[in-house]
Amino acid sequence: MVLNIQKHDKNKLAALDAEGGKLTYSDLIKFSDEFYEIINKRTFIFILSENTVGSLAGYVASLNNNVVPLMLSSELDPTLLQNLIELYKPEYLWVPRKSPIISKVACVHQLTFSNYVLLKLYNPTPDLYYDLSLLLSTSGSTGSPKLVRHSYGNIWNNAKNVADFFELSPEDRPIAMLPMHYTMGLSLVTSHLFAGATVLLTSQNLTSREFWVFLKENLATSFTGIPFSFEILQKLRFFRMDLPHLELISQGGGKLNDKLFEEIANYAKNNDKRFIATYGQTEGTARMSFLSPQEALNKIGSIGKAIPNGEFLLIDTEEQVIREDETVGELVYKGPNVTLGYATTLNDLTKGDEREGILRTGDLAKRDKDGYFYIVGRKNRFLKIYGTRYGLDEIENLIQSEFEIGCHCTGSDQMLEVFMTGFTLTDVVEKFLIEKIGIFHKALNVNYIETIPRNEYGKVLLF
Repeated sequence: MVLNIQKHDKNKLAALDAEGGKLTYSDLIKFSDEFYEIINKRTFIFILSENTVGSLAGYVASLNNNVVPLMLSSELDPTLLQNLIELYKPEYLWVPRKSPIISKVACVHQLTFSNYVLLKLYNPTPDLYYDLSLLLSTSGSTGSPKLVRHSYGNIWNNAKNVADFFELSPEDRPIAMLPMHYTMGLSLVTSHLFAGATVLLTSQNLTSREFWVFLKENLATSFTGIPFSFEILQKLRFFRMDLPHLELISQGGGKLNDKLFEEIANYAKNNDKRFIATYGQTEGTARMSFLSPQEALNKIGSIGKAIPNGEFLLIDTEEQVIREDETVGELVYKGPNVTLGYATTLNDLTKGDEREGILRTGDLAKRDKDGYFYIVGRKNRFLKIYGTRYGLDEIENLIQSEFEIGCHCTGSDQMLEVFMTGFTLTDVVEKFLIEKIGIFHKALNVNYIETIPRNEYGKVLLF
């Protein structure tokens, strides 16, 4: 079995969810066997995922039985979902019993488990590359047909590496609130199952009372979030909460502003907890680097160093390796967790390894004298105004660190557009940027916006 679940205490709880569902490791193994008896071949399945034990069981059973899942949101628009079904022609669907897609497709009900049902469609068994293990969308909420192809080695290496550098154990009880169809949410689940832990699954909102009741009643030992999660926690005064069972705080999914990074690191140090910042991409099976807790306050804002068996390089515009410290270049990652490549059609699922363990991340980074890496922006997130180059990610970080407000920067080579949530601060921010980055006032437009629109992963939607 890919995640080694057969090696754990069979009576140990593998997962429980906020809806009251529970699964032991014995239950997972038994369900995997039932799943195999019905499907009994290598094939392709869409999983409309939720953070529930039913969704988790379908994912684990697929991995264990050589069935390739595409993980999608259970809330994906039915029309967008039908478009994906027509394009990729899965033989099976694993969906919540109340999913509207059930009435929209010709299918046969073959199995019910927890709050999920297995549906067989009238599509033939597809040809699949022998090492293809998993598909994740590059944009989980828009129904994008562009998928990332994972191998079985990708899944195993990610699970083992995260379990190792997080020092996970069967005693851990992580709160899993990031979606399972999101690479980091799935990484949290697989790494903790690999370690024999108990995963606490919830889709409850961070701002809801129910979320905190669930976390506290089930003695959660770790919390993993994206930058937007920590912005919410800051407003909720999380750093004043008494959470004696919480031992680990983990961050990924984008760059934190330095001020918030330092606040989390100080909270962890002062409350005998570990704070581990990580960096990754779907194309790198979620995690490619981590910053050890001991270095969090010494290396504020750093993504740390590459995970075990991984390696980082910096490449300049001439495609040459950068060997000097404090020099910005594109971050390139090498390692066994680099995925196979992309798919945009059913025929692409027969393709082999197109990356050969090397990933051009598209992120710009620098390395300090101690070998720690820092993300400074994206290759395509730059403007060149009046001959001066401006990094949008760096400007956002400056604003957020100084004013603790939400913001997003965009624009053209004629105008920098800043959208920010501080209604009374537009003039102050404008003056701050003119002084701080030296931009000409006629090339700067600061706008108030009530909220920064984001998708379910916390990433900013296009303006």
